[in-house]
Amino acid sequence: MRERQATPREQAVRATSEGVTISVHVQPKACRSECAGLHGHAVKIRIAAPPADGAANDELCRFLARRCDVPLSAVHILSGAGSRQKRVLVKGRSVEQVRAQLHLE
Repeated sequence: MRERQATPREQAVRATSEGVTISVHVQPKACRSECAGLHGHAVKIRIAAPPADGAANDELCRFLARRCDVPLSAVHILSGAGSRQKRVLVKGRSVEQVRAQLHLE
């Protein structure tokens, strides 16, 4: 029997023992910070900060903390700090909550 493949939405937001990991494709220097839906197997997030001196990473963490209604200390970039492709951990939320708060449902 063949195993069902995960959908892009399921691959973009996954449960972990610590919370939820989100695969993110970041578009820096946008007009405003917002979630722009899916980009392949990642959530596309437009960030209104330049990619210099970590400003876009800081704004990404602030944006996700506000959107997911968690403290800033609950959001961590796990990988990709110097890239547009990142993995971000959000502690204290379920997959369903994060998908709903990012309007991916």
